[in-house]
Amino acid sequence: MQEEQLPEGATAGATGDSAAATAGATSAGVDWAALKAAAVAAMQHAYVPYSKFPVGAAALTEDGRIVSGCNVENASYGLTLCAECALVGNLQMTGGGLLRAFYCVDAAANVLMPCGRCRQLLYEFRGRGMELMTTQGIKTMDQVLPDAFGPQHLEETR
Repeated sequence: MQEEQLPEGATAGATGDSAAATAGATSAGVDWAALKAAAVAAMQHAYVPYSKFPVGAAALTEDGRIVSGCNVENASYGLTLCAECALVGNLQMTGGGLLRAFYCVDAAANVLMPCGRCRQLLYEFRGRGMELMTTQGIKTMDQVLPDAFGPQHLEETR
């Protein structure tokens, strides 16, 4: 498998700290520092009385908006909403569209990777070439969720 070239100024590493070093990188017009700041701001609104693990997420849309979300816990645990769920709700509430770039953080502003369920959710709303800040630098949606099932598979059965 050929690894995708990172944008100028971006570096790949093995920890959230190295990803943080890429936060100022620009990739195809993406201001990663602004996305990180929006994710941190969203994280501060998280409702996490049980886990005490706030998460914030932010994404750049294809039309240039930044949408964000935070996790919202529930006493039944299974009904907890991840930050990505709130982000997609915000996307739809503010005009819809597709996502170009995504950033997710914990309480210390360290980069977090979306869980499998949330990767699938982001895949549904991805724009062409969508990128994510990961613990190992900037990667495409196809790299973090290869061979994904999506709307195109449902179209094939009609």
